[in-house]
Amino acid sequence: MRRALRVVGEESSPDPDDDLDVAGVLAAVAGGDLHAFGRIYDDLAPLVFGVARRVVRDPSRAEEVTQEVFTEVWRQAARFDAARGSVRTWVLTIAHRRAVDAVRSSEASRVREEHVARREPVEVAGPEEAVVTASEHDGVRRCLEALTPLQSQAVRLAYYQGFTYPEVAEMLGRPLSTVKTRMRDGLIRLRDCLEARDGA
Repeated sequence: MRRALRVVGEESSPDPDDDLDVAGVLAAVAGGDLHAFGRIYDDLAPLVFGVARRVVRDPSRAEEVTQEVFTEVWRQAARFDAARGSVRTWVLTIAHRRAVDAVRSSEASRVREEHVARREPVEVAGPEEAVVTASEHDGVRRCLEALTPLQSQAVRLAYYQGFTYPEVAEMLGRPLSTVKTRMRDGLIRLRDCLEARDGA
């Protein structure tokens, strides 16, 4: 069902007259017609992306919102009521709601993180703690060096620099599934290495 997002720009918006038969196409989508769904997607994806981009700002997040919107369109097509407006209006309303939800979720997450950070006590390490911490960092560094280059890069980007898996995949130029597999294998090897060092 997922189709590659082709963002041409908002100036490529469909002609309003084209909406006359879109309701019929959406009815076919409600019946499980993937070809009809493709037509709806191709017609409205640039508009949906434009709405999402204006609200969430971040292009990558806007693409995610766009995919979420069309997933909802696929699932809820049978609930569309032509008496309440056009298909385009219905889809763009879903897009706006999804984008606002994404912003609220992101903001709530940021607030939670700040709240937790304020509550966590700040401990000043003494000489003994500093030596232990340095030793732990050295152990992690050595275990990271034992990973394959791809495993090491993926783990460093995700867990030390805070990038998401899709971002890591894009940065490394590898498929997301490959990055997830290498990340999992790398973390297992890293855990085993650290446990072996602790037991030594």
